Amino acid sequence: MLLSDPTPLITGPVVPVVTLDRAADAVPLARALLAGGLSVMEITLRTPAALEAVRAVVAEVADMVVGVGTIVKPLDVTHAVDAGADFLVSPGTPANLARALADAPVPALPGCATVSEAMALAALGFPVLKFFPAEASGGLRWLNAVAEPLPDIRFCPTGGVNGNNAAGYLALRNVLAVGGSWVAPAQAIAAGDLAGITARARAAVALRR
Repeated sequence: MLLSDPTPLITGPVVPVVTLDRAADAVPLARALLAGGLSVMEITLRTPAALEAVRAVVAEVADMVVGVGTIVKPLDVTHAVDAGADFLVSPGTPANLARALADAPVPALPGCATVSEAMALAALGFPVLKFFPAEASGGLRWLNAVAEPLPDIRFCPTGGVNGNNAAGYLALRNVLAVGGSWVAPAQAIAAGDLAGITARARAAVALRR
């Protein structure tokens, strides 16, 4: 296994992408996802509470694989790894960030939106890429189009993927998993609707990959 290959960590069809305003919500959320059968989550670096949330889940929910998303600069890599991230996710991947992700001690899902970006990242040793923003960048048609010329690359499409269209993405042979916020939306987290999150997690697990 390549160090940059996150495949063994992404064991389900859906990676919930979550943004947390309060670190105190992180552990109950992780347990709610686990109760629904999802053992991987991505916590985005979009709020001041993000890294504290990562540390809390890593410390208290041993069965949860924690990705850290919205990695946009090399220093984010350092902070995420120090917080205990199991893998890293970027929305896009300029050259300096690609080098930092390639040198990181944990796997990464670097983001791409074009064929040239995908080819460049694959040449650096990344076998799985985040396709973002998926729906805005061509969605299913784009992924179908690149399957033949890029047969060794798999993707985790994120951005506009939801419970209504996820199955279509998961049916593609070059899709490892999908990412999205619909399983644990911000409103449900803020309202403490853990039962609803668990129910959506169960529905996500039932999607075929």
